[in-house]
Amino acid sequence: MYQLKTTASFDSAHFLSGYDGKCANLHGHHWMLEVSIQGSALQESGQQRGMLLDFGDLKKAVRSLADSFDHALIYEENTLRSKTVEALQEEHFRLIPVPFRPTAEHFAKYFFEVLQKQGLPVSRVTVYETPDNCAEYSA
Repeated sequence: MYQLKTTASFDSAHFLSGYDGKCANLHGHHWMLEVSIQGSALQESGQQRGMLLDFGDLKKAVRSLADSFDHALIYEENTLRSKTVEALQEEHFRLIPVPFRPTAEHFAKYFFEVLQKQGLPVSRVTVYETPDNCAEYSA
C-alpha cells in the first residue's frame, strides 16, 4: 500500500459552548492539519506515471482547505446570540459557523469528509490543536 502525507496550518479562534473549563472562553490556536492518502496502485501512464497522486495536487487541496479557515472565529451554529454575531459582522470580523462543536475531533472528521468528496483517497486526517495534542480520524 502506498501512502502520501502532507500538512497545512491555519490560525483561528474558537470556544466550546456548554463546556465547563478554560475552553469555554474565546481563544485561538495554530491548528495543523496532516492528511494521509493511500492506494495500492500507482498511475501507469501519462505525466503522473509512477505516482499515487501528484504531491502538488494533494498540497493544493489541503492548503486550500486550511486557508478557508485561516484568521477566523469558528463557532458552533446557534451558540452565539444574534446580536453578538451582528456586532462582530459590523466590525468586519470573519466568522465561520459550523454545524458541530469546533473540537479537534470534529475537525478531523469534517476535513476527512471534505477531501474525500473532492475525490482524494483519504486514509487519515490528523488535526493538531497544539504541538502536543491532536485528534485523528480514519476510514
